[in-house]
Amino acid sequence: MLELQGITKRYGDRLALDDVGFTVGDGRLTGFVGGNGAGKTTTMRIILGVLAADGGTVALDGRAVDAADRRRFGYMPEERGLYPKMKVLEQTVYFARLHGWSAAAARRNATELLDRLGLGERLDDTVESLSLGNQQRAQIATALVHRPELLVLDEPFSGLDPMAVETVQTVLADVAAQGAPVLFSSHQLDVVERLCDDLVIIAGGRVRAAGSRDALREEHGSDRWELLTTGDAGWVRGIPGVTVVGFDGGWALFEAESDAARRAVLAEAVSRGDVVSFSREQTTLAQIFKEVVQ
Repeated sequence: MLELQGITKRYGDRLALDDVGFTVGDGRLTGFVGGNGAGKTTTMRIILGVLAADGGTVALDGRAVDAADRRRFGYMPEERGLYPKMKVLEQTVYFARLHGWSAAAARRNATELLDRLGLGERLDDTVESLSLGNQQRAQIATALVHRPELLVLDEPFSGLDPMAVETVQTVLADVAAQGAPVLFSSHQLDVVERLCDDLVIIAGGRVRAAGSRDALREEHGSDRWELLTTGDAGWVRGIPGVTVVGFDGGWALFEAESDAARRAVLAEAVSRGDVVSFSREQTTLAQIFKEVVQ
């Protein structure tokens, strides 16, 4: 498990990070979200040792992270960091070799990974000849090729079409399934919401919310309830203490003044024998983000 505690960073008079702390659990995909200038990239660079913090600690499994640990990390920066004249396979093998892999093992793993990322037919093409989306896939491959014990990705889905996003999601989920902590930032909140187990929301250099996706949804949950029936749900309007805010045939979205009013809706629906589903309206990551950063 990766743990950050009390991380601070100043650039002159500007406090870029202010007491930043959160954890990235083993086998967990943690989405790191925030607006431009919120502190995401600075935090990631401190984790990787590219920047030094002015205060606080970065620990892995309870002990301070050192240079040997960081050699086992995988990192994809937001900026392109590939050699444009090198061929895709040659470059990916090169990065694996930098992490101590033998030539044969590096080539075998690079070929397999590039194929999974949809670049199997572009192995002998130079990086500069690829589209921006395929360059992004190649960049992801260089971060993964040495099978890192911890993975940090800054905007990995930038420039990817929907099919490529799905491919990368599957690959990252497999990395986490093998036990690695995975931290990734993204401005695409819908992608983060689908993929992540945990969320960290940062604004103005401070963590505004952190926890599991489900726990944050519960904490910031809507007071609205959804009922779906096989018949006409117009009768909901007649329940005392209930205000219908959305209606379409057998579907009703309503607010209840009390638990008793909400239970009355459910009881009436059950008595009619046509309940398909009854649940609290699901709060989206975009709604949570807007709430905590305002």
